[in-house]
Amino acid sequence: MIVKSEADLRGLKEIGQIVATIREEMVKATKPNVTTLELDELAGALFEKYGAISAPKNEVDFPGYTCICVNEEVAHGIPSKRVIQEGDLINIDVSASKNGYFADTGISFVVGQGDQKLHDLCAAAEKVFEAGLKKFKVGSKLNGVGKAVYNTAKQNGYTVIKNLTGHGVGTALHEAPDHILNYYDPQDNALFKEGMVIAFEPFVSTGAEEVFTGDDGWTFTTADKSSVVQIEHTLIVTKNGPVIITGETF
Repeated sequence: MIVKSEADLRGLKEIGQIVATIREEMVKATKPNVTTLELDELAGALFEKYGAISAPKNEVDFPGYTCICVNEEVAHGIPSKRVIQEGDLINIDVSASKNGYFADTGISFVVGQGDQKLHDLCAAAEKVFEAGLKKFKVGSKLNGVGKAVYNTAKQNGYTVIKNLTGHGVGTALHEAPDHILNYYDPQDNALFKEGMVIAFEPFVSTGAEEVFTGDDGWTFTTADKSSVVQIEHTLIVTKNGPVIITGETF
C-alpha cells in the first residue's frame, strides 16, 4: 500500500495502535501456568472491544485470533492448552484489520528469569531490528535492509531465518512488496517509495537459517530446534525516515 491521504494515515494509525495494545496486553498476561489458549482468548475479547478483526482467523482461517509460539516454535504457533513455564521463550504475533486497513506486529521475550542466552538473543534481535530500520529510506534499495539485518546478526554471533520475510501491508495482510528479505540479495534492487507501508520482521536464530512446516500444517520450526526470536512492526516509509505505527498503545 502507498499512503495517499490523511484518511489512509488515520486508518493505519488506528489499527496500528489497536494491534500494539493487544500485543502488550498479551505480553503482560504471559505468566507461568497460563495457557496459550487463554492468551488468545484475551486477544479475542480485545479485538471485539476495539472493533477490529483478527487477520489470521478472517483471512486464512487460522485456528486462533493470534499466533503464539513457545520455545522450539518459530512462527504461526496455534494457541492451545499448552501451559507456559518459567523460562519459556515466547513469541506473540498480532495482526488485524479495521475499516479496511491492516497492521501486523510481533515480539519475542523470555518468561521470568530463564536462560541468559535467551535474553541475550532477544537483546541482539533489538540491535538487528534497529540496524535494518535505518535502511528504510525513500529511494533506497530494499536489499539494503536485508544486508544490515544479516550483518548485524552475524556481528552478534547469530544468523537469520532466510525463508521468512517481511512484506507489504495496508489494505491487505500481505501485499506488494511481497518480501523484505533478512539477508542480502544483489538482485533485489527495487526502491522504497514515499508512503509505502511495510511489516518489517527480522527473525534472528542461534543456528538454523530455514524453517519447516510442522505436522499441524501451520507451525514453523527448525530442523535442529534452534532458538529463534522475532521483532515485527508495521511502518510507513517517509522522506523523513520510517514511522512505526505499531509502537504506541492506548
